Amino acid sequence: MTQEKKNLTANEAWEQLIKKYNIVEEIAKNGIFHIKAGEIKKFKEPRLMAKWDSSESLPKVLKENKINILPDSRSSYVMGDFLLYQEIPELVENVTQMDQVELPELESIDVNNITSEANAINVLIISGILDDFLETEQNISTFNGRMGTGEFDFTVDTYEHGKCTIHVANAQCEIDGGFENETSVVIMEAKNVVYPDFHVRQLYYPYRLWETKVNKPIRLVFSVYSNMIYRLFEYRFNDIEDYSSIELVKTKNYSLQDTKIEISDLQAVREATVIKTDDNQESTDIPFIQADSMYRVISLLENMYDNPMTSSEIAEFMHFEARQSNYYIAAGRYLGLFEKARIDGVAVNILSKLGKRVYEMNYKERQLKIVSLILEHQIFAELFDQMIESGEMPGKNEIKTKMQELNVCNATLIGRRSSSVSTWLKWMFDLTRV
Repeated sequence: MTQEKKNLTANEAWEQLIKKYNIVEEIAKNGIFHIKAGEIKKFKEPRLMAKWDSSESLPKVLKENKINILPDSRSSYVMGDFLLYQEIPELVENVTQMDQVELPELESIDVNNITSEANAINVLIISGILDDFLETEQNISTFNGRMGTGEFDFTVDTYEHGKCTIHVANAQCEIDGGFENETSVVIMEAKNVVYPDFHVRQLYYPYRLWETKVNKPIRLVFSVYSNMIYRLFEYRFNDIEDYSSIELVKTKNYSLQDTKIEISDLQAVREATVIKTDDNQESTDIPFIQADSMYRVISLLENMYDNPMTSSEIAEFMHFEARQSNYYIAAGRYLGLFEKARIDGVAVNILSKLGKRVYEMNYKERQLKIVSLILEHQIFAELFDQMIESGEMPGKNEIKTKMQELNVCNATLIGRRSSSVSTWLKWMFDLTRV
């Protein structure tokens, strides 16, 4: 692979592959297109081209053409207009009470420093969260890691071609956690980054592998640990041979700390927060926010603690194109949590002193400090006051008008960036609902 091709973005590489092999036309005509890993590798490493854990992270050219990709062996993939992702319900949905759990006093477990999916799974077991969620006892860890799927066929829904049949011959799957209890075998997919949806393959391929190996029923758990909260989802497939028959069975949320935040807490923060006087596009080199998920800003905060990351490492960690990951880096800088540095001549992103202090805070203190950092910016302070007075979220046009009035960014960018303002405001008020 030439250096020039190595430096292609995933989107640029897929643009060239699509053109070379007439992939869009082949899918329109035949419903699917088969491609070898070696053919992909001529443009970019397959692992950087074919593993998109959220639909949001798909390269633009694949999104625009409604193309998704699945491994069908260790060295090949199948492409088509497949519907491969399952939406994750918002945190506030179906939550009437979040269970707070306590850990035994173990020196090697720090609830304020759970930075890996493996550590998150360990705490799930030690705390009894998994037992409570599954309503079983003695869930014993018995398997994990990379495995071959074996051979199987399945159908999957598509945008325009109805049901499509796929044959898989010893593709690779990776299982984060495998457990067994008296009544079932449990397969877990664990994440420490919040996404709006997940790739069903992460549960389906391991399920098809293990249903041939065991006689007990298999239970499928998807776990998200972020910002000191566990969100657990149990799924099932109503038809084992139908990838698209996935169904949410139940969901429950657990906290390792007190999560109770009242509107009065937000108002107290607002009263104590001093608004910056130099907060406009002319007085700072930090661009106005274009990161729609505060949850992912916090995920990045957690994963950058004592772990400087280059922009490309952040893009890979978040499964984003470089441009999207840069929005989240800039959002952290906007709040004063992240800063740029050079280590051994390499440009990296690190937590600022403030960022490290925020990371080390307990749940409630951390959320309220982030609220304060948001409200230091006049645009958010004024819209917050408006929401308190009216009891309603401001409409998009109201937000755009306020952004224009306060000159927070170039007028041509207001339309795109107003949605980030809206989601940050919503995040603040959603804190009082969990």
